[in-house]
Amino acid sequence: MTNKQACGLVGVNPKTGRRWRNGRNASGKNKAASPIQSVASPSAPSRYPCEDDRIHIADRLRERATIRQIAAEPGRSPSTVSREIRRNRHPGNGQYRPHAAQARADARRPRPKERKLAANAELHRAVRDHLGRRLSPEQIAAVLRRDFPDRPEMHVTHETIYQALYVQGRGELRRELARALRTGRTVRKPRRRPGQRQPRFINPMIMISGRPAEAEDRAVPGHWEGDLIIGKDNASAIGTLVERATRYVMLVHLPHGRSAEAVHDALIDTLQALPAHLTRSLTWDQGAEMANHAAFSLATDIPVYFCDPASPWQRGSNENTNGLLRQYFPKGSDLSGHTPEDLVAVAAELNGRPRKTLGWDTPAERLAKLLAEAS
Repeated sequence: MTNKQACGLVGVNPKTGRRWRNGRNASGKNKAASPIQSVASPSAPSRYPCEDDRIHIADRLRERATIRQIAAEPGRSPSTVSREIRRNRHPGNGQYRPHAAQARADARRPRPKERKLAANAELHRAVRDHLGRRLSPEQIAAVLRRDFPDRPEMHVTHETIYQALYVQGRGELRRELARALRTGRTVRKPRRRPGQRQPRFINPMIMISGRPAEAEDRAVPGHWEGDLIIGKDNASAIGTLVERATRYVMLVHLPHGRSAEAVHDALIDTLQALPAHLTRSLTWDQGAEMANHAAFSLATDIPVYFCDPASPWQRGSNENTNGLLRQYFPKGSDLSGHTPEDLVAVAAELNGRPRKTLGWDTPAERLAKLLAEAS
């Protein structure tokens, strides 16, 4: 519950509830007050074994009971009991003694512990450098394991990196956090519920339900997803194209705006550079920029399929790519100042990133394999 909800349920003022929870510093006539601590016993067993649990484990081990039998009696998971014995038995003779096990557990429990990224300067530098190259925490974790297979001290989970960023996200460091995370946000934004939209094209659309099954399961390359990212005051735009099988990105330069004619001509120029077996279809949303979709299909022999209204997940790869591109082209910025060379450089950087969905290959590597096989 929020503080206001909890205070309403108890029947006190929200300010009183905050003082009970957080305490109060002395000021004027008000004396300092400590936070109120709960003294009620927990309604369920702790997730961590207590001393009585450890005595029970030791007794049953002497009776040669199995791990599952020991765990079933106090209602614990077998993995909890197994982990407890492995962690807290004597390092020399391997015997499990309950009071020594309790002492070892107590010694490990104090908080706060020094974080792994703070304790290892080499690991800290490596993570910082990869963040500077705009890799995500999950990509960083995979690259470190690949580059240092025999050095566990250089391995870190993506959650550890996220925690380090969030914990330090205050003041000036909050701005550093916003630069490190691709969304630029430190909290999630709720999804809104858009209303229904009416078809806006004269020529009938082919809906995504009519797209071939080979495009849906990404088994055959050559099926693309497309969209626009919009600049300041809706006055400029950049086209984005993502190949579904390889996640290869191409950016479309739109120097003359995002009218249906401008997008039609730019898409033809961009996609004609690809071989025919890599241009099987194009999936787009129902944006007005695709009003000339029939003329585009006639000129390129590429069918265009349209997503259902308010269904961006039907072009998931493209939506994800648009989010990545906002690091390079922030919302509210003028996109008309970027040259074709700028777009090529950004696309090359994205295509050079390792992707989890590709087994940590890069999109550029996957596309090169396809071109080599075709030749």
